[in-house]
Amino acid sequence: MVIWFTGMSGAGKSTLCAALAEKVKPFIPELVVLDGDIIRELFSADLTFKESDRVVQITRIQKLAKMLSDQGQLVMVAALYANPDLLRWNRENFSEYKEIYMKASMQTLRQRDSKGLYGSNAPDVVGVDIPWQEPLEPDFTFQADNEKPAGQWADELISQIPRLAKAA
Repeated sequence: MVIWFTGMSGAGKSTLCAALAEKVKPFIPELVVLDGDIIRELFSADLTFKESDRVVQITRIQKLAKMLSDQGQLVMVAALYANPDLLRWNRENFSEYKEIYMKASMQTLRQRDSKGLYGSNAPDVVGVDIPWQEPLEPDFTFQADNEKPAGQWADELISQIPRLAKAA
């Protein structure tokens, strides 16, 4: 199974993914978390943040997630770029797939901007000079402008995703 978290930078993808992993990892030892920022640090020094390189980055994460899922791992991915073709690939290629969209307003994203992306003149920022493409058919959408604790959203996912509910 692959659970894919998407949303713009600062929406809470990694935070929710980590909260969920903390709750279910004791019961699902085969859980693996792939965070786009960490994968980029590990393997993608050759990539920029241009849109074409973002596609390459997500494609690499997809291949890694597919390999792990095919080996029986439950894979959770937190990744920013949400190109409709890439998300369609997920639905077509992962046997069990859930897509979680962390939706947030630009005002919220600017307030949470721990990376300094939205107030800078940095090039190739998704939502600024690379268009953000909302997921077309997410299984769950969480309004990240809401200050709800990530643990509550994690509990909601556990109750709604059978593989997680069985384990918890």
